[in-house]
Amino acid sequence: MSDARLAAGLWVAAYRARLAQANIPAYVLARGDETAGAIAIKCAHLDGSAALWMREWDMGTDTRPWLAVERGLERDIDAAIARQRARDRDLWVLELESRDGTTLLDQDGLF
Repeated sequence: MSDARLAAGLWVAAYRARLAQANIPAYVLARGDETAGAIAIKCAHLDGSAALWMREWDMGTDTRPWLAVERGLERDIDAAIARQRARDRDLWVLELESRDGTTLLDQDGLF
């Protein structure tokens, strides 16, 4: 039996509220499915570079940790997001601005 999951729209709202508390600007670039949409997070470093974070299954631990699946120039990250959205219209895309790359995704207890 699978564990209960938080609806994607609710997770996005809670994550944005947590980012706001930490003074990290965040924007919804694309709305996905409110219930079960996957979520991609672009962290713009404000120097022309960025990272793309997504949850991926770790078969060894049977968990879905957040991983930086791509890093590079912001335009390359934008292109990767466009390819993902072309394949998955239910994908949520958030962009946050953080010079030092802080995403809060690695904090224990974050959803």
